[in-house]
Amino acid sequence: MASALDEAASLLKNRIRELDNERKKLERALANLTGGRIGRRGPGRPPGSGRAKAAPRRRRRRRRGTRADQAVRLIKANPGITAAEVAKKMRIKPNYLYRVLGDLEKEGRVKKSGRSYTAA
Repeated sequence: MASALDEAASLLKNRIRELDNERKKLERALANLTGGRIGRRGPGRPPGSGRAKAAPRRRRRRRRGTRADQAVRLIKANPGITAAEVAKKMRIKPNYLYRVLGDLEKEGRVKKSGRSYTAA
């Protein structure tokens, strides 16, 4: 009985050695394929560091005008017009136009009195 147990233990040890050798071969093959790296990133590097850095965002320069100039022309032609009416004539949403009109007011190109606008 002892010899059967010794033989079983011997067979298991041999199989473990075979599996260890196979694991080492697979690790070498993987290292050759990935240049020594395991996975996509190197160890200890934070996520996203493997990607190329994005170029810094550039702010778009506002084109002088189109919408602002169009709004000023409408206000000059119709003094006392409201922002909603200007937006309707320009076929744009009023919430966008309010931002444009605010900038025009800061620049001194239009004046606001209550809800109506006049050219400065």
